Amino acid sequence: MADDQQIHERISALTDEERRRRERVQRGALDPAAEQVRLREVEAQLDRYWDLLRQRRARRDAGDDPDYAQPRPVDVVEDYEQ
Repeated sequence: MADDQQIHERISALTDEERRRRERVQRGALDPAAEQVRLREVEAQLDRYWDLLRQRRARRDAGDDPDYAQPRPVDVVEDYEQ
């Protein structure tokens, strides 16, 4: 299981990828229709990592072991209100 630092690093990498891809689409360097598939994948993974980080923090705050937090399916975390 990843620790908080590893989760933050993955979030940072995905956020950077998302930003770069959106910039390339805006410049016309990538086909927007084709790129939407990858952007949705990146956004879904970001949702999962943020959810995992929140789970770990909640477990820690409750005095539980954060390493028992598990990534949830995309369809679960994407339905959360932000």
